[in-house]
Amino acid sequence: MEEKKQVKVYVKSPSRLHFTLIDLNGELGRIDGGVGVALNYPNVILEASKNDSIIIEGLKSNKVKRLAEKFVKALNINEGFKIKVKKIIPSHVGLGSSTQLSLSIASALAKLFNIKVNVNFLAEVMGRGGTSGIGIAAFQYGGFIVDGGHAFKKKGGKKAFLPSRAAKASPPPVIIRYDFPSDWFFVVALPNLPKGFYGIREVKAFKALCPTPANEAEKISRLILMKMLPALKEFNIKEFGEALTNLQNISVSKRKLMHPIVKECIKKMLENGAYGAGQSSWGPAVYGLVKGVNEAEKLTKIIKSFINERVRGEAFYTNVNNKGAVIKVLS
Repeated sequence: MEEKKQVKVYVKSPSRLHFTLIDLNGELGRIDGGVGVALNYPNVILEASKNDSIIIEGLKSNKVKRLAEKFVKALNINEGFKIKVKKIIPSHVGLGSSTQLSLSIASALAKLFNIKVNVNFLAEVMGRGGTSGIGIAAFQYGGFIVDGGHAFKKKGGKKAFLPSRAAKASPPPVIIRYDFPSDWFFVVALPNLPKGFYGIREVKAFKALCPTPANEAEKISRLILMKMLPALKEFNIKEFGEALTNLQNISVSKRKLMHPIVKECIKKMLENGAYGAGQSSWGPAVYGLVKGVNEAEKLTKIIKSFINERVRGEAFYTNVNNKGAVIKVLS
């Protein structure tokens, strides 16, 4: 009799760049809103299989165990399983690691136990998407994404300005999703600086910064609608890059929170061929937009040298993931 092969579920998630939140004022009755892209690198890569007990192997095992237990408790799963995490996204640097790891684990277990639910349901179970929906949409769809934020101080909406992990809100609607040109690359620098705001520090930052002036939200919205989106549709990297850079300059309060090395790194990228540059989320990840592999390699080399002269760190280049996460059954 032929031995039955063990089924494994394989998940490979993108990471993401978060360019900006759109409205932290709230006068129109909505807040948040986000703009960003999914990246082909770095990734979460993991495999899940059924097992007599719960076994977690590989990277970030304690965090993975907590997230897996959260999911099985919420869905009342009483069977054992094994999760092996092979690759991980650096945490709290601005690349969306928590959302991608949470959704990767939840998607793998849902597939493994034949639970038919959508990504938004998984995100709610895992407590993601309470502020920005970019990471969730990056996982589900890939590409360039704009989300529509959350109702504010209304029934079923958010009651206060809070980050995703502290907010009890459903994932926001995706209002725009475009494929991103495959020959537009992002050079990403990860200088060895204190981690970006998370946990209590992130909650305090939101309370200190919000509400922002209404004219900031107006300027951001206009820049997205009348410069960034048309530039992307017309494949105009110069205009798109200018919009990226200008987004960083609108919020005076957020710029004050940027580390001086981050500001220097953005300046260095712009001086050396980047069409646009900025900080992803709370940083310290810095990105610069270029066209083609040659430009990407050249700028990566310059930025690696630059950050290693100061604080050390790493730099790499990648293009945009236009497909979202890969979830498949291996046997």
